[in-house]
Amino acid sequence: MRTVVVTGGASGMGAATTKKLRDDSQRVITADLRNADIIADLGTAEGREQAIAEITAQSDGVLDGLVPFAGMAGLPGRPGSLLVSINYFGVVTLLDGLRLLLAAGDQAAAVAISSNSVTCQPGVPVELVEACLAGDEAVARDLCDTKYDSMLAYPSTKTALARWVREHAVQPDWIGADITLNAIAPGLVDTPLVAEGKAHPEIGPLLEGFPIPVGRPGRPEELAGLVAYLLGRDARFFCGSLIFCDGGTDALIHPHDLPALWEPI
Repeated sequence: MRTVVVTGGASGMGAATTKKLRDDSQRVITADLRNADIIADLGTAEGREQAIAEITAQSDGVLDGLVPFAGMAGLPGRPGSLLVSINYFGVVTLLDGLRLLLAAGDQAAAVAISSNSVTCQPGVPVELVEACLAGDEAVARDLCDTKYDSMLAYPSTKTALARWVREHAVQPDWIGADITLNAIAPGLVDTPLVAEGKAHPEIGPLLEGFPIPVGRPGRPEELAGLVAYLLGRDARFFCGSLIFCDGGTDALIHPHDLPALWEPI
């Protein structure tokens, strides 16, 4: 039986993925702020350390999969520093901290959760992305407290996460240890996170007008199916991929941006 950790497993895509994996007879250890096997706040250094320690104990030091779904949306009035700590540092700290457990697993895989906001939201501040990638949580949080709200912090953290995945996935300590690392970029999906945005008087109309060529938001079960595939044995040739699952929004907005041509220096 394979053992997989899902953070943010109490609701939304995390809950749907947990159900999918358990229905497939896999053991799932969930971590969340409530209704989970491990109760931990991944937005704090102490919570991350606690989660890593408890996951290590409950898994007996061996993991076959890791899906860090835990995250927070941007909303007016919400501090961007919260998103920096949860969406980026809460994810990469667990990816790094649980890597040796994955290396001890059987054809292990990790799937990070980015967002199609990385290509569909304008004005992403590069300095905030770079501060995250530099590993300086204090500087990244300060940038949000002084310059950038959570509406800009959200795509920034998701961009930094996607780049972290692509940079690390091809390295000896990941694929060289037989761990596949990839990321998905969901679009608008019917989850409590999106419902929170739709209920906001300013953000709600923007989300309702968000272009989705398939004509509807995604369902958590659809994303769960993709994640389950990427964790499985049939997806071993995926390495460092960022896979858009957004109903066609990215393709609609950027039909010619990919493939990006390689221009020799």
